[in-house]
Amino acid sequence: MRMVIQRVTEASVTVNDQVIGQIGKGIAVLLGVAKGDTEKEADYLAQKLINLRIFEDDAGKMNRSVQEIGGEVLVVSQFTLLGDCRKGRRPGFSNAAPPEEADRLYLYFVEQLRTQGLHIETGQFQAMMLVKIYNDGPVTFVIEN
Repeated sequence: MRMVIQRVTEASVTVNDQVIGQIGKGIAVLLGVAKGDTEKEADYLAQKLINLRIFEDDAGKMNRSVQEIGGEVLVVSQFTLLGDCRKGRRPGFSNAAPPEEADRLYLYFVEQLRTQGLHIETGQFQAMMLVKIYNDGPVTFVIEN
């Protein structure tokens, strides 16, 4: 699994001109599921996301987690994070999990976040989405396992 996380002031997902997910201050997550990923990888990334200290404390240091600030999380499935661009001019996606497995683990990851009491919004799996991310900082991290 690979996730790109961005600290945001707000973020939203639109499908067919309808906003289906929207958050205020928090984290936008783009999540890619690879072949062979299991609940173990999803659990690890969920805990990492919840506890990662990327929000500023009173001294201006990144010392607070999304949970500590009462932030929100927008999770968007993005198989292109598994794209391999090393050969040719067209990315290859053979490392991405099959859609059924990717959707299952994406939903599992989202549920793990929800069990922690966070407000979670999502995109729509396999839909063409317009994702608006207002990156705060900018602060962006790539985390994988």
